[in-house]
Amino acid sequence: MARNFYPAFLLVASLLACEAETATEQELPLESFRNEVEATRVKVAHSERRSFDYLINASGKVEAREQVRLIATRTGYLSELSISEGAPVSAGETVAVLDRTESSFNLEKAKARLRNARATYSSDILSFPEIMGGEDSLRRAVIDEQVRSSSGLLMAEIELREAEMDMEKSVIKTPIAGRVADISLKEGSPVSAGDIICEVLSADALDPKVLVLEADIGLVAPGQQAEVHPVAGRASGITGTVRTINPKVDENGLVQVTLALPANSGLLPGMNARAVIRAPQANSIVVPKAAVVYRNERPVVFTIENNESKWNYVETGMDNGREIQILDGVPPNTTVIVTNNLQLAHQAPVQVIKE
Repeated sequence: MARNFYPAFLLVASLLACEAETATEQELPLESFRNEVEATRVKVAHSERRSFDYLINASGKVEAREQVRLIATRTGYLSELSISEGAPVSAGETVAVLDRTESSFNLEKAKARLRNARATYSSDILSFPEIMGGEDSLRRAVIDEQVRSSSGLLMAEIELREAEMDMEKSVIKTPIAGRVADISLKEGSPVSAGDIICEVLSADALDPKVLVLEADIGLVAPGQQAEVHPVAGRASGITGTVRTINPKVDENGLVQVTLALPANSGLLPGMNARAVIRAPQANSIVVPKAAVVYRNERPVVFTIENNESKWNYVETGMDNGREIQILDGVPPNTTVIVTNNLQLAHQAPVQVIKE
């Protein structure tokens, strides 16, 4: 009987000791475990209330602000061509001359007919001395017009003007300053009315025309800053401004926006380019984009309180690739964690490290 009692006593004592040990472990403060966890080293930034630059990406082509086609308005032969492609020209400069032999002959004939008509007019008007010497200005004007017509003076004046205009058409001038492009005729070539001689482009005054999504067009306004990046060529962007906005959406849901670039930008008309338009949004709470992570498919920003991370669900707004708007969830002037926050937990110990 005594032998059976002793093992039972040992079993009961062992169970009581385990329960006491478990109770002791449960009574240990949670803080002791936190102290044993190594703090996550993080970098921080601050939420700021300021203007936020929303970046609108667009693409299009570079166009000359002024571009004209010089067209022959009469037939003839191209006797002079004083330009070459790429050469600069000034406004009003002569670029081509058509053969003027026939035009000069017609002009001389018109001048001769005018002299004859004036002589006939002077003779015929003498037939009305009383009227032409009288005080009735209305009757004098009527008789003068009749004699001008009957003597052929009126028609001779018109023919002279036509001959002078035909002579003027022989000389082709550029109405704008720029550079010559697309010369289509050679010196000595026959020319017909309507033939294109060349184009003149204002190569130093360029306006890229880019297409913006209709969803973003409400954020674009004239005068906003834009950076233009040619698809090929220079690596750095060229700073310009929004010049005009076409008040029409095309069939693809795009709106044409014209940008203005400084002179001598180094671009050429016809180049493909992309543009980044800065649309400032005033009075926004802004944090670095790296501060926003996702938990349960919701955006979260970690802040710091008492050297511990704090989980904050936030509502985000616009994103420019570097910064993001915070519409709700984090007030301004708050320290936010921007590194090692992908796997960070709520109330985890953190250690701020400086750059």
